[in-house]
Amino acid sequence: MKTDIIIAGVGGQGILSIAACIGLAAINSNLQLKQSEVHGMSQRGGAVVSNLRLSDREIYSDLIPRGGADLILSVEPMEALRYLPWLTEGGWVVTNTTPVKNINNYPGSAEIITEIKSLKNNIIIDADEIAREIGSPRSSNMVVLGAATPFIDIDYKIFESGIAGIFERKGNDTVEINLQAMRAGREFSIKNN
Repeated sequence: MKTDIIIAGVGGQGILSIAACIGLAAINSNLQLKQSEVHGMSQRGGAVVSNLRLSDREIYSDLIPRGGADLILSVEPMEALRYLPWLTEGGWVVTNTTPVKNINNYPGSAEIITEIKSLKNNIIIDADEIAREIGSPRSSNMVVLGAATPFIDIDYKIFESGIAGIFERKGNDTVEINLQAMRAGREFSIKNN
């Protein structure tokens, strides 16, 4: 088993929380794990990316080569496009539809979504709207994570325990709302795959 995941977005979207949840689930599944992060100008809305490599064998590098990512999980649609050269043939792109227009010449949202829809394997989800519907607008990152879980070879219950492990210090309410967000994303992905 080997899964290489690029997690992308902009500062403040919870990219590193997603990486931590997947990483804890991988460790709890007795998998090897390597991770690399680039924070850029994250505090000013700049790009954030994490390379996450999971395997049942030893992993020698923490960076995913071009054409080597099995999954691009993006909380911002243009960031999904940025990493398409890293996607394997047959790999999946799971992205939120809500743009963060942090540059003057940000392309039209419809153009970006059309480009992502042209890929064979894609899940395009309005994670912000789903997060608002469950009463937690800040948990859109967990909605996107949930939408990606069907494409990561880890038992879903272990993802749930990973969420509990990451957020338990913030209290049971925080754990539960993040679990609800992840479940909602997973349900969307299963229905729309």
